[in-house]
Amino acid sequence: MVLVAPACTSGIFGMESLLRRLFGRIVQRGDLLVTSASGERWRFGDGSGQRVAIRFTDRRAQWGILLAPDKKLGELFMDGRLIVEQGDIYAFLDLVLGQLHGQRDPLIIRIIERGRMLYRRIAQANGQQRSRRNVAHHYDLDGGLYDLFLDSDRQYSCAYYEDGDATLEDAQLAKRRHIAAKLVMRPGDRVLDIGCGWGGLGLYLADVAGAAEVLGVTLSSEQLGIARRRAKDAGLDRQVSFELQDYRTLGGSFDRIVSVGMFEHVGVTNYRTFFETCRDRLSEDGVMLLHTIGLSDGPHSNNPWIEKYIFPGGALPALSELLPIIERSGLVLTDVEVLRLHYAFTLRDWRERFLARRDEALALYDERFCRMWEFYLAACEVAFRHRNVVVFQLQLARRQEAVPLTRGYIAEMEEALKRAERRDSQSAVAAE
Repeated sequence: MVLVAPACTSGIFGMESLLRRLFGRIVQRGDLLVTSASGERWRFGDGSGQRVAIRFTDRRAQWGILLAPDKKLGELFMDGRLIVEQGDIYAFLDLVLGQLHGQRDPLIIRIIERGRMLYRRIAQANGQQRSRRNVAHHYDLDGGLYDLFLDSDRQYSCAYYEDGDATLEDAQLAKRRHIAAKLVMRPGDRVLDIGCGWGGLGLYLADVAGAAEVLGVTLSSEQLGIARRRAKDAGLDRQVSFELQDYRTLGGSFDRIVSVGMFEHVGVTNYRTFFETCRDRLSEDGVMLLHTIGLSDGPHSNNPWIEKYIFPGGALPALSELLPIIERSGLVLTDVEVLRLHYAFTLRDWRERFLARRDEALALYDERFCRMWEFYLAACEVAFRHRNVVVFQLQLARRQEAVPLTRGYIAEMEEALKRAERRDSQSAVAAE
């Protein structure tokens, strides 16, 4: 359905005709109202659901959507040149991208993607200095920002929703528990956490799962300071240590290696180095768990808006890229789990928390930053709901006998960890 207000529709407005046809081809369901820079109003969809209304403020903004939508849409929203007048940016993205699922990209997008793939390896050549700069761009922001939307343990990666009613706190605890179970933790194990964030997983592995020693490494000075303080406050600083160190410079041997939400920053040119380093650091009977966002439909270039504003140097791997490298690295793939929609639920909870405390974010940064962050959370949530973006959990070992024969041990160990969590909680209450 397209409704055009009585305004000029020819001459210089040929570009608007192209824009109208683009929306008309995509939006067949729902209710979308678009106001063009010239004042024309177009309505798309079948009228179902809540209306979403957007407005373009200038003609260059409209050209941007036509020529480079995956980059310009976020920029236009940040700059206030695409205004959402009814609904919010999530509702708009959900309405549009939800209808693109399963459709073949337009020819111009496919041509652009081929060019970006040729440039991909150069763009993601993340040496040690560049890796540190990339990490600082995102993770060394004001710590108060992350307090606005993360759980109390500051888990900044996909949670694990065991049921639809789980809170963010429950789901992030379940994630730590699920990972610990897959690591098949044993008393006395020495653990390496590559990309340890603010330290929550390392502290859990020591306090609940029984690790004798945990070393967490990060490239973020902000995360390092908080992780060390948390270890000291918990009385675990002799058992758990954190260092500002690149994984490529590590020495020693570890019984267990875990990496959660860090592999996306490695870069495609360093995949081989990453897995070979992990093999060299893993003991002969050791187990590793890699938790990473990935693509279920083969390799793609990074989203240019995400690359520029959120995660420079990032890359989402496809299994078809990783498995040949893992096979050649000397590691054995012992288990694969694909977490579908869990990150969409996580991002939903983050986005709702952020919007509820948006005024506090505005006190830390400016309006443009707040719009950028809202777009980031909304666009990523929609990608996990409607595009071929998932989370892979890969369990790896040097010997196939390092893990039990069947997967029943995962549920058994999770139950044991739940009992340990309850004991810790009861001890904490008694201490008070």
